[in-house]
Amino acid sequence: MHRTIALVVLGLITLDFASLSVYALMDVGYLGLFEYQLASTAGWQVLADLVIVCLLAMAWMIADARRSGRTVWPYLLLTVFGGSFGPLLYLLVGLLGSRPAARPVLT
Repeated sequence: MHRTIALVVLGLITLDFASLSVYALMDVGYLGLFEYQLASTAGWQVLADLVIVCLLAMAWMIADARRSGRTVWPYLLLTVFGGSFGPLLYLLVGLLGSRPAARPVLT
């Protein structure tokens, strides 16, 4: 049950964020996202925060992939060029690919 809830919540977050991203890209374009942020020191702070969080997420994905035997490079590449989409899809694909925990059988 928890796995299903996690899949639904993570799926909704990913779809909502994708919708917002498409809207922003249609409005200002890929480079426009950065131009807007680079216009003020507050924007610089937001970009620095995003870079830090993405680097931490990439380090976690590498460690988790080594532990679980998953391929991580596509998600790292996506994180570099697409930000949060890399970790979001890494988590979503991981949940979709994992088998539910076995329930104890009453004897």
